[in-house]
Amino acid sequence: MITPLKALRKNRFKTALIFISMTVSIAAIFLISAIAGGVVSMYSSMLKTDGDIIVTQKGIADTFFSDINRSVIGKIEKMEGVKEVSALILGAAPVDPLPIVGIYGASENRFKSYALKQGAYPASGEVMLGSKIYETLKRPETISLSKKTFRVSGVFKSRIGFEDGGVVMGLSDAGELFHKSASIFLIALNDLGKSDALIDQINATYSETEAKTTDGFIEQYNQFKIIKTSSDVIGAMAFLMGILGIVSMMSMVVNDRKAEFGIMRSVGLSSRVIIFKLLSETLIIALVAFAVAYGVSEAVLEMIKHADKFQGYINGEITAVLAIKVFIVSVSMALFGTLLPAIYASRIDPMSLIQRGGA
Repeated sequence: MITPLKALRKNRFKTALIFISMTVSIAAIFLISAIAGGVVSMYSSMLKTDGDIIVTQKGIADTFFSDINRSVIGKIEKMEGVKEVSALILGAAPVDPLPIVGIYGASENRFKSYALKQGAYPASGEVMLGSKIYETLKRPETISLSKKTFRVSGVFKSRIGFEDGGVVMGLSDAGELFHKSASIFLIALNDLGKSDALIDQINATYSETEAKTTDGFIEQYNQFKIIKTSSDVIGAMAFLMGILGIVSMMSMVVNDRKAEFGIMRSVGLSSRVIIFKLLSETLIIALVAFAVAYGVSEAVLEMIKHADKFQGYINGEITAVLAIKVFIVSVSMALFGTLLPAIYASRIDPMSLIQRGGA
């Protein structure tokens, strides 16, 4: 009986094609899942900074469209259990030569969240730049936003790609730029146990706004659901393409090895042995393909992370949980893709296989 490794070496060309098909499919699942997770993780981290509760305009689908009155900040700060309230204006605008850049108008008490590398926090008419965009723009002293020139007061470093590739300015300047008072309030609490009572109080007091725990907001945020659903759909398509590729190639492999299977049946080996043999061969390919796809995906994510054209906005990380999920998907892909050709090979009459040979 030919061992699985000998069988793979004997059919090198088709083995290589199955390996390439599986590697591409697994790498596609790795990359789309990691990048989608990275986008959600970066935005979630930004909202969670100094924010146990988030307040937005009621009924909006995206925080970029939210507009709430920042004059109520002082009243919310006086509510029981509130430690601090910061406000953000979220926007985007072109900064020559970049077609689109994230712009963040922040209240002064939030500036401490940005670790300065050089210079100072922005005053009126000034901005500070994330280190990524600062290098991309070749260390400018001024930038233009909506035909208005702002002096670069400082440079900060952030682990969040959206911020490191963005522009931060004072709330008043951002308000004039985007014609809104504030996009969101981020409320830090003295006691997390009082979050529900405070949320009820804010929602009862201000009918135009909606307060939620930051974790609850992230869990229900429509944009995150869209990103996750899109990622799942593309991942499922890659999974199905991988299965179809394996079925096609294994069908050709089975057709080429009919004589071998006929001899195995004629000497008394059961159908289960043939099925197990083919599954073992594909499983070996799947394990190697998984390892190669993991390495390729890590290399691609590292390149994307440092590519100037993405400004740090596209980032991804292959976590242990993701690696385990993709490993299970890879094994499932190999087994499902091989099962039908293997069952077909195990059920053909042995004499018919011997008479036909490899034809």
